[in-house]
Amino acid sequence: MLRGPQRLLNVSVAPVAALAVTLLSSFSRCSLLESDDPAVSALSPYFGTKTRYEDANPGLLPDPEAPQRDPELLEDACTPVQLVALIRHGTRYPTAKQIRKLRQLHGLLQARRSGDGRADPADGRDLGAALADWPLWYADWMDGQLVEKGRQDMRQLALRLASLFPTLFSLENYGRLQLVTSSKHRCVDSGAAFLQGLWEHYHPGLPPPDVADMECGPPRINDKLMRFFDHCEKFLTEVEKNATALYHVEAFKTGPEMQKILKKVAATLQVPVKNLNADLIQVAFFTCSFDLAIKGVKSPWCDVFDIDDAKVLEYLNDLKQYWKRGYGYTINSRSSCTLFQDIFQHLDKAIEQKQRSQPVSSPVILQFGHAETLLPLLSLMGYFKDKEPLTAYNYKEQMHRKFRSGHIVPYASNLIFVLYHCKNATTPKEAFRVQLLLNEKVLPLAHSQETASLYEDLKDHYRDLLQSCRTSDECELPKVNNTSDEL
Repeated sequence: MLRGPQRLLNVSVAPVAALAVTLLSSFSRCSLLESDDPAVSALSPYFGTKTRYEDANPGLLPDPEAPQRDPELLEDACTPVQLVALIRHGTRYPTAKQIRKLRQLHGLLQARRSGDGRADPADGRDLGAALADWPLWYADWMDGQLVEKGRQDMRQLALRLASLFPTLFSLENYGRLQLVTSSKHRCVDSGAAFLQGLWEHYHPGLPPPDVADMECGPPRINDKLMRFFDHCEKFLTEVEKNATALYHVEAFKTGPEMQKILKKVAATLQVPVKNLNADLIQVAFFTCSFDLAIKGVKSPWCDVFDIDDAKVLEYLNDLKQYWKRGYGYTINSRSSCTLFQDIFQHLDKAIEQKQRSQPVSSPVILQFGHAETLLPLLSLMGYFKDKEPLTAYNYKEQMHRKFRSGHIVPYASNLIFVLYHCKNATTPKEAFRVQLLLNEKVLPLAHSQETASLYEDLKDHYRDLLQSCRTSDECELPKVNNTSDEL
């Protein structure tokens, strides 16, 4: 048994009894989600980073524990020898900031005079009144923590990957698993839930032990790797704390597309348009997604929006991700160089061990982070780049854009590097191949669109990033010349 620091897995303890009462009350008022519900299915593809994994990967709906083997995966003469996976945490609660905004909006509805709203043809009731009566069950303590559905996301992902790559996830390799996580509770808890899923794979029907007592030990916290953006001074100064960095996001909020939705929602809910803003509209839209993702219910918040509204609100979310985590600024992606190089260091070591006829010391490396971990890395690698930048002024031109965060980094999204050793190689260079999977589907290589690459060819393509991209240099702020010529 490997003993790890207990502090790594101080899984958050919620006031369960109070929550249970609230949820039971809420469930009594909810219509349970049905797969053929047209309203939910119409909005679900547009929730951006709040998208359920099964909505981005609908093949999982019939059996979420069964692997969906991509026919492009290498097999036969090529055997997987290492897997490096970057995994976003599972479904989470809203953040405290989002909950405060929802509480503000809920207060506006409750302050209305009764009977002022528009009747809902479904039940003859005023939609604004229905929302005012809808239980606001979100509490500040939830603040982005992992929900039970998020733990289920992770357990099921573990079961699928273990079935898809049985030699790598063998019981013999269990003690050699290497887990790294962000310090955020939702990531630590996601790693723990993934390990519990593996336990279920190895020991069906047996309750899992505490993660700290498992043979592989608990996930190791490494924020410099999984939250590199928090350790990059240039990013923090020029993007995170720069009031003008998200100009296009703020401009879109006051643009014609959002203003049309603002007026429509104000009329629907019968509240003064001056009391609403784009942030409140967005949190109302996200509340539809949270109720769906967390509880599997369709709340009245979903009835406020139609599919055209959803597309506009998705674009607003994508604008933020583009300018803060994607191609908007070079430092967004360059700050992830350390993580990118870390992946290749694992692959290099596995090849070196294999060439020496040694067992691969870490056949599976699992790294748990955030959408903000994955998006910069994928941008660094050249994925999902549109010909024109996303701006506040080209919404219609970007209707068919590649950069759609809900399709790329939904809850539980994953980017997986699989290293293969191929027996039919005629040269040493041909002996090792690599494939990338995004959300369990083979991701064609950015430079060639092929579904697999010789490992050395992939390294050649990214040689500049592997050799010349140094986070210490990339993240260093330009030095200010404080010298003066005055006498």
